[in-house]
Amino acid sequence: MSQWADQYRRLSSEASAEPGVWRTSRAPYQRGIMDAVTDETVKEVWIQKSAQVGWTEILNNVIGYHVHQDPAPMLLVQPTLEMAESWSKDRFAPMVRDTPALAERIADPKARDSGNTLLHKKFTGGHLTVAGANSPSGLASRPIRIVLFDEVDRYPSSAGTEGDPISLGRKRTATFWSRKVLAGSTPTIKGSSRIEAGFESGDQRFYYVPCPHCGEFQRLVWAQVKWPEGQPELAEYVCVACGAILTEADKAEMLQAGEWRGSKPFSGIASFHISELYSPWSTWAEMAVAFIQAKRFPETLQTWINTALGETYEERGEQVETVGLAQRREPYTAQSIPQQVLMLTAGVDVQDDRLEVTIVGFGKDEETWIVEHGVLRGDPGSDSLWHDLDGYMARKRETEDGRPLLIEAQAIDSGGHFTQQVYAYCAKRKARRVWAIKGAGGFGRLIWPKSAGRAGKTSAQVFIVGVDTAKDVLYGRMKRVHQPGAGYIHFPVSVDEVYFDQLTAETLIYRMVQGRRVRSYKPRSSGSRTEALDCLVYAYAAFIGRNGPMILPNRKVEPVTETQVTVQPQKPQRRPVPSRGGWMNGWR
Repeated sequence: MSQWADQYRRLSSEASAEPGVWRTSRAPYQRGIMDAVTDETVKEVWIQKSAQVGWTEILNNVIGYHVHQDPAPMLLVQPTLEMAESWSKDRFAPMVRDTPALAERIADPKARDSGNTLLHKKFTGGHLTVAGANSPSGLASRPIRIVLFDEVDRYPSSAGTEGDPISLGRKRTATFWSRKVLAGSTPTIKGSSRIEAGFESGDQRFYYVPCPHCGEFQRLVWAQVKWPEGQPELAEYVCVACGAILTEADKAEMLQAGEWRGSKPFSGIASFHISELYSPWSTWAEMAVAFIQAKRFPETLQTWINTALGETYEERGEQVETVGLAQRREPYTAQSIPQQVLMLTAGVDVQDDRLEVTIVGFGKDEETWIVEHGVLRGDPGSDSLWHDLDGYMARKRETEDGRPLLIEAQAIDSGGHFTQQVYAYCAKRKARRVWAIKGAGGFGRLIWPKSAGRAGKTSAQVFIVGVDTAKDVLYGRMKRVHQPGAGYIHFPVSVDEVYFDQLTAETLIYRMVQGRRVRSYKPRSSGSRTEALDCLVYAYAAFIGRNGPMILPNRKVEPVTETQVTVQPQKPQRRPVPSRGGWMNGWR
């Protein structure tokens, strides 16, 4: 396959920073992966990888080779149907257009009777079906000889109600003696990563390169990347054998002389691990700079480990300890908020006989302050309780130097018994960013969705919040960020032990589902209350919805002058703004 790619493949300007003739020598580690696909002794190929290693183009070469040299029915599975369509338009179509050997075999989909659609391509001797792992119909019915799985760690646990997408795809190959399975992905969490399991099922090949000074073959590992204190932009690689300093100028020579070495016996499954350390499109210094930025937050460090090193992230501890958090309480109040706070948001949980509210402050690098947690007793079905909520939100809150702070966004849970009351309340206040939300479980969901849905027949909108993703972020910070600064969560003296019990009431558990270890959050005991945790999750979601991560880096604290302190503040005058839904919609 690597010989075919060097002779026939052309890279498109839309999809490559280096358009033109394909050269396997640009990233020599790709040769072993591609040739394993055309090795008759190999039945499956699994690649646990980082970003920036050319995986998508390897996948494209597999398809191109079989279209041109070894026609067969093929299936490519992307994580979602949307991603499948995007790959077809943005990757496959330009490759066919710019590679003559393919253009003459695959008809233009715009031509009459071409037999080609966006997700189904015909060619002499075979066809290519492109499907989403979330769409069971795309994984069924057709017999397939070559199955390609892209980014398997982003697949849902089940394709609709049909079961595991990889198992469904494999079943399509049962009638072919020459079947082949290829799967690749950046990994996720240790123990629940599909690609990790696939890699460990094979012969576990690593790419060894020689030191240009001593000739010792070695794997490139992150521990050997060194830089002067505070200067990651000067990072270099240190040979593990002789201690020589290796620079980017040495990398190309090392890659050319490298070789794949298996660490387990071969039994028909070839598995590869490759990281960004080997990439010709990334430098060790760039990786070091990205690492310094990523390690500030547990969640960004996890992403860096997954996407730069191609390694799984190992959870350290499965629950947050209540006592440790309670000992971190600080003597600030809603009337003396620390000066570092630049934005306030609120999360509201709706119960049968009350509303629970948490006001949360955010500062630079998402340093977080729980400002206050309140309970408003009453019937959520009556107007009076919602009037009380208005009053609670309008209370005076200011920093210790007298700078007033307003609540810039509110997220109110609408998934309980009082959905219509929440919708009505939010509809009248949507101009003030008072949002109805519903929590949705499942890891990998966006904390704040790209778009809102309709909230019944009201003018309100409802936002589906990825609550498990938010819990991952917040619990990760509570467990691992122990010093004030980026991601640290502060607590006021006003919250009691009951609050901390609720905040830490859920634990991360693992269970086996169709042979895979699946993560989920569950209460530590029956009857555990979680209102404090829910309110914090909603307030953090409101922060994301307010676009806080983009706003805060550019927001500056304006100091309060002595004149401002001595002058008595005037009460704000309600200013009607003509708008659909009444004057309250225009209130700022």
